[in-house]
Amino acid sequence: MPYVNIKVTEEGVTKEQKQQLIAGATQLLVDVLGKNPATTVVVIDEVPTDNWGVAGEQITERRKKGK
Repeated sequence: MPYVNIKVTEEGVTKEQKQQLIAGATQLLVDVLGKNPATTVVVIDEVPTDNWGVAGEQITERRKKGK
């Protein structure tokens, strides 16, 4: 049973976009590895930008600076 965990920042990802991610990740595993879509699990975690960092800095602060 394949398990895919997608993490994105919590910035307004729509229900439709999440459905596209779930369908796309599932299909990728079918196409590349021949996995059964009926047993493929996809989980999307939305992370607040205060809890996501790049280059030693919170994404919240980077976005304020326009990086």
